[in-house]
Amino acid sequence: MKRGSILGYDLSEKNCQISYYDETKEEPVTLETAVENYQIPLILGYYNEHWVYGKEAKRLAEVQEENTISDLYVRAVRREKVEFAGKTRDAVWLLAKYIELTLEGFPEIEYITFSVADTNIDMSKMLKGIGRHIGVPKERVSVQDYKESFCQYMFYQPKELWQYESALFYCDAQQIRAFMLRKLNVAGNRGPGMFVTVDEVANAHMKELAAIYPVLNVDKARDADEQFKAFIQNVFEKKVVSSVYLTGEGFENNWYPNSQKVLCNGRRAFLGNNLYSRGACYTSMRRCLEYDDGPVYLDDTKMTEQICLRMRVNGKEGWYPIVDWGMHWYEADGHWEVILEDTSDIEVHIESLAGDELRVETISLKGLPSRRDYSLRLQIETMFLDESTCVLTFKDIGFGEFYPSTGFVAEKVLHLGGINGQFNSMS
Repeated sequence: MKRGSILGYDLSEKNCQISYYDETKEEPVTLETAVENYQIPLILGYYNEHWVYGKEAKRLAEVQEENTISDLYVRAVRREKVEFAGKTRDAVWLLAKYIELTLEGFPEIEYITFSVADTNIDMSKMLKGIGRHIGVPKERVSVQDYKESFCQYMFYQPKELWQYESALFYCDAQQIRAFMLRKLNVAGNRGPGMFVTVDEVANAHMKELAAIYPVLNVDKARDADEQFKAFIQNVFEKKVVSSVYLTGEGFENNWYPNSQKVLCNGRRAFLGNNLYSRGACYTSMRRCLEYDDGPVYLDDTKMTEQICLRMRVNGKEGWYPIVDWGMHWYEADGHWEVILEDTSDIEVHIESLAGDELRVETISLKGLPSRRDYSLRLQIETMFLDESTCVLTFKDIGFGEFYPSTGFVAEKVLHLGGINGQFNSMS
C-alpha cells in the first residue's frame, strides 16, 4: 500500500478538499493548494482540447467564461444534461472528470470516502459510480454526510475532547448551524462499544444575526457578535460541552471576539476548514487498517438492527453479523461463503438497539443431500428491497470435484422494523 492511497474527499457545491493517510505520521494529512489553504474550487474548464480545473479553471473563467462550468455539483445531483465545450454532456460525467483530475496525484487508490452535506441512495449511487469511473471498485468507496464525518474525526481526537458533548458550528454567507455530538442510550447494553450521534440543535440565517459577509462595518460586526453570543448561550444551555469546532468561510473574519470568550469558557475551541475531509479519511482508515473500531455512528437514516449467523471464523465459533447496525440499508447488500456442519436448518438472529427482545428466524435446508461434516459449502447473499425488507438467499455451491453443486436454493424474506421511530427511542 503506497502513501496517499487511503483518501477522504470533501465535496461541496463550491469546492473540494482532499485528505490522505500519511504513513509516516499515521494520520490524515490535507492536500494544500496554498499555505494553510485546502480548498480546490469546483470549476471545470476546457480550452484548446485540454481540461483544466480548480484555480486554473477559475482564471480561464475570467477571460472565457463560456469554456468553464462552476455549478457542476448541483447539476450533477439533478442528473442534468449540459451544453459544454461544444458538446452535450452528462453533468455526472463532468463531475467525474473534475474528480479524476483532482486525484491525478494519487495513482493507486486503495479506499476513498466521499463526504457531502447530505446523503441518500441516489447520492451514494452517483459517487460510487464515479469511484468506479476512476478505477475504484464500489466496495472500496464509502459515502457519508458531514455529521458522520464530524463524528469520525472526533473518534480519533483525545478522549477528553468528547468526554461529554462536543459542538460544531458551521457558518457561511447565508446561515449559521449548530451541531452536537452526544452518546446514545441503547437497549440492554447491546453491541461491543459506544453508540453516538450528531444532532442539529439550532440554525439561523446570517441576516437574523445582522451580519454582513464579509464583515466590513464595525458597528454591524459588533451587533452580529452580540447576537452570535446569545445564539451560543442558547445552544449550550443545560449542556456540558467538552470542545467546540468552528468551520466554514463565515468564521474567517474575526468578527466575534466576545462570542469566542463564551466558546472557550471551560472548554477547548478549534478553528479550521479541513475537518470533513479528515473525518472522511478516518473512515477510509477504519476500513483498510487495523484501527480501533471505536464508537458506532447512528442517525435516523442508519439501521438499528443487526442480522447474525452462527459461523466459525478463524477457528472461533460464534454469532457474527452479516448485516451490522449503523449501516445504510442501501449499502448493506453482500455475499459470503460458509462451510456448514451437517444440519437441517440455519438459525438467524435479529437484534435491535431499540429493544431487548432477540428475534430468531429459521431457514430450512430440506432438500440438501447429507454430507460429512464441513463438506457443505453455501453462498449466503443479502439483498435489501427497501429499509425494512431484506432477502436472504442460500445457495449450494458445491465442494470441489467430489461434491458438485446440487443447484439447491433457499430464500427467506426478513421484515425488519425499518428506521422510523427506532432511532428516536434511543435518544
